[in-house]
Amino acid sequence: MKKGLLFVVSLLVLCMALVPMASAKKVVIKVGIDAPMTGDIPKVGEGTKYAAEMWLEDIKKAGGLEVGGKKYPVEVIIEDNESKAESAVKAITKLITEDEVLIVVGPQASSQAIPAGDVANNWKTPMISPWSTNPNTTKDRPYVFRACFLDPFQGKVMANFVKNEFGFTKAAVLYDVASDYPKGLAEEFKKNWEKINGPGSVVAFESFTTKDTDFSSQLTKIKKSGAQFIFVPQYYNEVALIVQQAHDLGFKGPIVGSDSWGSAETVKLCGKDCYGLFFSTHYAAAGAKGATKAFIDRYKKKYGYVPDDVAALTWDALGIVKKAIQDCGKLTGNIEKDRQCVRDALAKIKNFEGITGKMSFTEDGDPIKCAVIVKINDKGEFEFYKSVCP
Repeated sequence: MKKGLLFVVSLLVLCMALVPMASAKKVVIKVGIDAPMTGDIPKVGEGTKYAAEMWLEDIKKAGGLEVGGKKYPVEVIIEDNESKAESAVKAITKLITEDEVLIVVGPQASSQAIPAGDVANNWKTPMISPWSTNPNTTKDRPYVFRACFLDPFQGKVMANFVKNEFGFTKAAVLYDVASDYPKGLAEEFKKNWEKINGPGSVVAFESFTTKDTDFSSQLTKIKKSGAQFIFVPQYYNEVALIVQQAHDLGFKGPIVGSDSWGSAETVKLCGKDCYGLFFSTHYAAAGAKGATKAFIDRYKKKYGYVPDDVAALTWDALGIVKKAIQDCGKLTGNIEKDRQCVRDALAKIKNFEGITGKMSFTEDGDPIKCAVIVKINDKGEFEFYKSVCP
């Protein structure tokens, strides 16, 4: 009996000794990044990565992220979604289940953000997409947020801008029918344009499929339709081809775009063909001031080029992430509880001062913020033209 009692006592002493060791386990704040490092739009992934590197650099300089008076180390884990929906799902699943991240930033493009958001919501893990403007990204998903305006707003902004700026009555739209972002925005633009100018005022509504490079058939139809301008809600790798081919076919009217034009690659690929064109976006680099200019100058010095809207929005998204984690007031080390705390803190954020504008979240996880109309000047810079607010 004595031996048995001695064994039990020894076991209790050992357990008590292990309790402080377990509680002393260091909590590391893990932030996941789901981005297109390869695939059709790798420049988008690059801007995402660089903004995340700068953000993490600041956290490390501060000795960690302070939450409730205690500093925690932060780790950023980047997964490549290859610009594919299935890869975005695979990437976010790994980040949540294997890496046990506290929150996910990205995906950027709507075609990846929509399916990834479904995974995040099912796992009750907060996700914030910096750049996805399609309404379905956050719809009926309380754990999914975004740092950008939505397509219904952007479609209305561009329809009103073209009408007020040029007075046109006949529009053409050219878009990728197989991709969520351009398809959704094309439909929103058409709806808003016809509200202003009446049914049938979109005289050509032409589509193509992802990876197409010859748009001559669609552009020929557009030219014959009598359209006075073309709305092209496409990514940088397609914009240059469309604009150049339209000019080669003799189309003389303006070609206007959306926030997907915002990459530094747009002008690099398009050249002078894109000078003088307008698009809606989230911020204008040329002539920026204050914190926005400081971010641009630092990014340019570090990476050699002016950051696009993806980088700026990623910077803001990470700033929002930092605030939400700090607003929790305490991290328990229980990943489910801490994820819930961050999600709830995100939903309560009001008047966040980002470099792409001030934002407060709606109940749907969408920010109320202004859009910027940018003109590509004769130096190839994205120059502020005007802002349009809700």
